[in-house]
Amino acid sequence: MIDLGMPALIELPEPEDCGALCQELGLQFVELNMNLPQYQPDRIDKDRLRKIREEYGIYFTIHLDENLNPADFNHFIAQAYLRTAEDAIALAKQVDIPVLNMHLSRGVYFTMPEKKIFLFDTCRERYLAAMRNFRDRCEEAIGPAAVKIWVENSSGFTDFHMEALDLLLESPVFALTFDIGHDHGIGGRDEAVILRRRERLSHFHFHDALGKKNHLPLGAGEIDLEKYFALAEAQKGRAVLETKTVSGLRESVRWVRRSAWAG
Repeated sequence: MIDLGMPALIELPEPEDCGALCQELGLQFVELNMNLPQYQPDRIDKDRLRKIREEYGIYFTIHLDENLNPADFNHFIAQAYLRTAEDAIALAKQVDIPVLNMHLSRGVYFTMPEKKIFLFDTCRERYLAAMRNFRDRCEEAIGPAAVKIWVENSSGFTDFHMEALDLLLESPVFALTFDIGHDHGIGGRDEAVILRRRERLSHFHFHDALGKKNHLPLGAGEIDLEKYFALAEAQKGRAVLETKTVSGLRESVRWVRRSAWAG
C-alpha cells in the first residue's frame, strides 16, 4: 500500500495538532503549506518539526507557495521566488523532507475580445530561459540530497507550460504530481499530458469532485477513485488526501479503509 498523507489544515494551526491527527488516522505524512504564515521557511522551527516527526512516527512534505513564479518579468520579484524555493530546499534537507510540491504559474494575461493572451506565451523564449535557470538553481541547491520537486497540474497545462515541464524534467530532481480532482474539474485535459510522462509520476493529490466542484471527501463525488489508486500503486507513489477540513479528511480515510483497493 502506498503512503497516504494529509494537508496542513487551517482548523489545526499548530503542527503538533496536525501530527497527532495524522497518527490517529493511520496516515504517514503531513503536507505543510507554505501559503500559511506559520510555515514560512524563516518561521519554521526545525527542531520542533523533528520532534513531531519522531513523536508521532510520521514525516513531512511541503507544498510551495501557490504564487511561486520564478519567471516573473520583474527581476527582483523573480529573485525573491528563487530565494523562496532555495530556502524551502534548505529546510527539506535539514528535516529529511523528501517532497516539495509546486504549481506552474500562468502569469499575467490580457483578455482580448476573442481570447486570452498569456504574456508567457508571447514572450516564450524569455519565459523558458527563466524556467531553465530555476531548474538549474534548484538542482544546485539540492545536490545529492534525497529531495525532489514535484510539479502539479492545476487549471490546465498550456503549450508553454508543457515546454517548461519538459525542461524541468530534464533534471532528475524534478518529477510529476497528478491531482485527480483538478484534472476532473477541467474535463480530464491534463491526464494525457501526465501519462505521456508517467515514468516521472510518483506523487498524487486525491480528492473527489462533482463537475467543477473540487476538494470533496473521497466517495462524495463522481471520480473513479479505484482507477487512480491503482495508478498510484503502479507508480509506487504517495498520495495526499487533499480535503480541507478535519471532517472531510476523516470521511476520506473511512472511504479508503472500506475500499476494495485497500484490501
